[in-house]
Amino acid sequence: MKNKLKNILFRADSSSTIGTGHIMRDLVLASQLQKEFPHAKIAFATQDLDGNINYKIVEAGYEIFVLSSHAIEELIEVIKAGHVEMLVIDHYGIDAEYEKELKDKNSTLKILSFDDTYKKHFCDILLNHNISANVKKYKKLVPKHCELRCGSKYTLLRDEFKKEKKTRCPKGKKRKVKNKNCPVRKYPWGATVTIFVAMGGADHSIINIKILKVLKKFSNIQVNLVTTTANQHINELKKYVQNEKWIKLHVNSNKIAKLMAKSDFAIITPSVTANEVHFMNLPFVAIKTADNQDDMYKYFKKNKSLVLNNFKNKKLKIYVALLIKKVAKYAK
Repeated sequence: MKNKLKNILFRADSSSTIGTGHIMRDLVLASQLQKEFPHAKIAFATQDLDGNINYKIVEAGYEIFVLSSHAIEELIEVIKAGHVEMLVIDHYGIDAEYEKELKDKNSTLKILSFDDTYKKHFCDILLNHNISANVKKYKKLVPKHCELRCGSKYTLLRDEFKKEKKTRCPKGKKRKVKNKNCPVRKYPWGATVTIFVAMGGADHSIINIKILKVLKKFSNIQVNLVTTTANQHINELKKYVQNEKWIKLHVNSNKIAKLMAKSDFAIITPSVTANEVHFMNLPFVAIKTADNQDDMYKYFKKNKSLVLNNFKNKKLKIYVALLIKKVAKYAK
């Protein structure tokens, strides 16, 4: 298969309900596959759902096949018309039976399936790129011939994160601290603590403002809050922050890694963003907002990280105070 693939198709959706994470990580994988198969044509099959970020696919230079439904027949037609040799599936609505039917219709089709909830799949390659991924759990969930790609070795990170990590942790500038969650970047200590907040591009749990109300109780802080136009509550959020000079709202930002690198700690969900924050060695509080974040939540909890099973006002305040104290201690 190496250097021979000519047509690769991604099947994924984004919306105000689904969120934006699937497409964002798919674009990273698409970039990697383009380097591995430089002559391959890469395209996306996606629906035109409310709050989607299909424009990101266009910006990256990939063709889009807009699906009118989630029906398997329509996807099969796209696969046939495009002479697709590899299908990358990143969709919770596609299960093993769906995958098997695709294979039955096209025996030469190779399927790479994303998974982070340990569901059964009928695929040739299974990718769980979360740092929490446990390869042993897939033993009876995939065919014997399936190649398993699990864990931090396969974490999908944009090049910007690798670049900014060098800025945050330049050679010879790392701090030797006992707690791995403490900052390792050297920076002049001032009176202001910078906090990175990212609760998903769609913020389907609607907790951005709740978090900001907790943070407002602290003095001398600066918040960089990132969201996207997929957020159905973005107007309410803009109204809340308009007179709060300590909050900077970043919508559809392409400088996420830079914002992380300039921050002292983060408040995030235990999701794709957690992989990025972990890579950047940025201390964090992770708040679970969806069932598909359960594996990462348990992983961080087991490793004594600061996590919340759901939003808790008092608990978050305690964790933020703890992190501010640590930042002040290790920045001296």
